[in-house]
Amino acid sequence: MTAQSGHQPVGDIVDRLEDVVQRDNISLRDLFEEFGESSFLPALMVPSLLVVSPLSGIPLFSSACGLTIAFISAQMLFSRKHLWLPDFLMKMKIDGPKARKAVKKMRGVGAWIDRHSRNRLSVFVARPVRKWLQLLCLLCGLAMPFLEIVPFSSSLLGGAVTLLATSMLARDGLFALLGSIAIVAAGVLVPMGVMGVI
Repeated sequence: MTAQSGHQPVGDIVDRLEDVVQRDNISLRDLFEEFGESSFLPALMVPSLLVVSPLSGIPLFSSACGLTIAFISAQMLFSRKHLWLPDFLMKMKIDGPKARKAVKKMRGVGAWIDRHSRNRLSVFVARPVRKWLQLLCLLCGLAMPFLEIVPFSSSLLGGAVTLLATSMLARDGLFALLGSIAIVAAGVLVPMGVMGVI
């Protein structure tokens, strides 16, 4: 199913985020409560989209998003029915104007993803493979706190998680492959950045 047929999973998530960020001060709890405790994939897309946004420049923000991605992915991996996140993450505050600016930037990314995602190559998002995709998201989330010192590395991993989450939402195997390739690219480029090669 394509965006042209009216189904816009990422755009719908951005719309709902836009409603929440109209407040002056927002916590991660406010963002996640918008989606409910059983909406794992939308919840996974929230921190992955945020870390791709300009908010990733805030110190420790990428770490918080990474840990959030790891907690959500781990619970998906073990097939929990209801999402739980620790208070120290849920209480994290985001400045309202910065959040609104970030969500505005997300809209273009979301529109592009929705235009190009559709149900295809379903073998790469079938149930056994989905566990692998969830594990990749978990590993990306766990890596982010260690990459604070490497510019844009967390955003690259956040983009990969966004692609993987979209692949599971839209049953799009091509996006699963693209997300996996992005993770491999990060695995090559990040160490090169640390060593000063690039």
